[in-house]
Amino acid sequence: MPYSSRVTSPVNSPALSRRLGLADAVYIGLGSMIGAGIFAAFTPAAKAAGAGLLVGLVIAAVVAFCNATSSAQLAATYPTSGGTYVYGREQLGPWWGFVAGWSFVIGKTASCAAMALTFAAYAVPSAWGKPVAIAAVVALVAVNYRGVTRTATLIRILVVIVLAVLVIVVAAGAVAPRAAFDPMADLSAHGWYGVLQSAGLLFFAFAGYARIATMGEEVRDPARTIPRAIVIALSITVVVYATVAVVLLGTLGSAALSDAAAPLGAVVRASGWGWAGPVVVAGAAAASLGALLGLIAGIGRTALAMAREGDLPRGLAAVHPRFGVPHRAEVALAIVVCLIILVVDVRGAIAFSSFGVLLYYLVANVAAFTQGRQQRRYPRAVQVLGAVGCAVLVLTLPLLGTLVGVAVLGVGVLYRAARLRMDARRERAG
Repeated sequence: MPYSSRVTSPVNSPALSRRLGLADAVYIGLGSMIGAGIFAAFTPAAKAAGAGLLVGLVIAAVVAFCNATSSAQLAATYPTSGGTYVYGREQLGPWWGFVAGWSFVIGKTASCAAMALTFAAYAVPSAWGKPVAIAAVVALVAVNYRGVTRTATLIRILVVIVLAVLVIVVAAGAVAPRAAFDPMADLSAHGWYGVLQSAGLLFFAFAGYARIATMGEEVRDPARTIPRAIVIALSITVVVYATVAVVLLGTLGSAALSDAAAPLGAVVRASGWGWAGPVVVAGAAAASLGALLGLIAGIGRTALAMAREGDLPRGLAAVHPRFGVPHRAEVALAIVVCLIILVVDVRGAIAFSSFGVLLYYLVANVAAFTQGRQQRRYPRAVQVLGAVGCAVLVLTLPLLGTLVGVAVLGVGVLYRAARLRMDARRERAG
């Protein structure tokens, strides 16, 4: 039986509508990746490795490429909502799928909070930060609630704005005084552990291509569209990140970058382009909103898939009869994110998010490795490299974020074990 004929079987949840084309999918990936990392990840990465973050960026890009190709190969076989949650279930078994899905949900929920706070940090004075961050979450959930085509249209607009702002930043960096930086000297000073930690933190920025795979049930011709969209979006993002990283280091130097709360704003100030400061603020706000919008859409679809299987409360599997979106899952997500915003630390959220997402892609690589010859698009060596890379980067993340991640992952495992035990008791009683 083809997989597509089984996607609505759990709890008779209706399928979502296929409304997105290749360009829509690419923009969703770009909005998720560029917004997340450009304005949030370079400062902690520089603190971990100095100019050695350039090496970390290469490592993160290689691991991301391996993960992206695994996701593309799997998405072509399983064109439904849920991403690696579905792939893990189908290829490896329910527990693997649950670990992937739960890791994605908890990691990306932390990312939602981080992006909302980043938006507020650029848009308003610090005293208004948390209320404005909460308002942003509520507003963007409302956009998603009205339908996925509205989501894709808004993300297109935000991506164009962000790329235009980045062009201004790069131009400002080209005329600013040069700062000396030496990646090899910083590599010696911080060691490979610091470089690998910077790679784990920068991986947070690349993980947006997962949003394309998790929306597989809403993409037209998914077997062709999703693999192409993932590779295109990731390739564009790598070029953008490498360019901005060199500009930041060349303008600020590694020491100043590691202490900069708003590094792109510091670049335009160093160039003397005072007029560009408000433009960068607007771009940072747009980037954060684009990332947050893509995150909300992706988490909602993964929660939908998990609820269909009973791994989250089954009521979250509801699809709105008019707008065709998992509305209950997205409303629940908004409530949780707003609660996290009240206590979250942005830098800690990045480490926690990276922990969850790296585990998610570890499962994706293992699942893709088990696929047969007819389903295979890339050599198994690529999946082995991706799985090893994910495992290594998890081990080098900041300790607190890793410990919190392990604890929350354990809570999810205990929840599922308890639910399975209750289901078994009901069956025996019946």
